[in-house]
Amino acid sequence: MQAPGELIHALQQGDEKAYATLVKTYGQMVYSTAFGFFNNRTDAEDLTQEVFLEAFHSINKFRGDSSVSTWLYRITVNKSINQLKKNKKREQLSGSLIPGGERTMWGHAKSPDAISENLERRHILHTAMDTLPELQKTAFILHKYDGLPYKEIAQVMNTSLSSVESLIHRAKINLQKKLIHYYTT
Repeated sequence: MQAPGELIHALQQGDEKAYATLVKTYGQMVYSTAFGFFNNRTDAEDLTQEVFLEAFHSINKFRGDSSVSTWLYRITVNKSINQLKKNKKREQLSGSLIPGGERTMWGHAKSPDAISENLERRHILHTAMDTLPELQKTAFILHKYDGLPYKEIAQVMNTSLSSVESLIHRAKINLQKKLIHYYTT
């Protein structure tokens, strides 16, 4: 595997094998982040392709101020947020929800009831996450879905470490408020 600097240089020279290496190395990371925003396999796959096209077209603008993964996270987050805004505008204009793609499951359930319950919980969580302010949702997804440390989230979001800590803390509190009645009986 190439070192990140060598990979970037090869990409800037138009090396197609380097592009394939970029996708192979970072594809799952980009997909996971996109899926965190959309909870929809089709949309996450489409956005993943858009991210790598953007990366390919803008590789000469990459200055190396951050790691390749941070750069790709930024592209993914920005494209995800922009797509969500477009979707909301479309929903407002049409007055209905835009049908999405197939939902996928995390974890392994053994019975149809367990599968159904797992899907319902995920839907409830994502519905609650969709109500979070944009920055809280972004920080929460990067931390909980992608497992990024706060310091890297700060780099991706171009903000301070204390801001990230605050955003994630507020996201957790807001989600707890929205979900408390689902988990208390």
